[in-house]
Amino acid sequence: MKHEQKKCPRCQTGFECKVGSITLCQCSTVSLREDERQYLRDNYSDCLCAACMVALQKEYQNRNFLKRLKGIISMFR
Repeated sequence: MKHEQKKCPRCQTGFECKVGSITLCQCSTVSLREDERQYLRDNYSDCLCAACMVALQKEYQNRNFLKRLKGIISMFR
């Protein structure tokens, strides 16, 4: 089966998209929760390389952590 050659819209790295064999695709190596997947969908309309998926997952988690931390800090003011 022929797979699609793609370029990551975030870092411009080339990779092979295996949407026809999703379990063999590089993106299947990244485990995302539904809210993390939604964050990626909200910011990118095309496939990302696995490295960028991990980086964006961490970015999302850090943003949520800071939001929660600000909420806790504001309770003590």
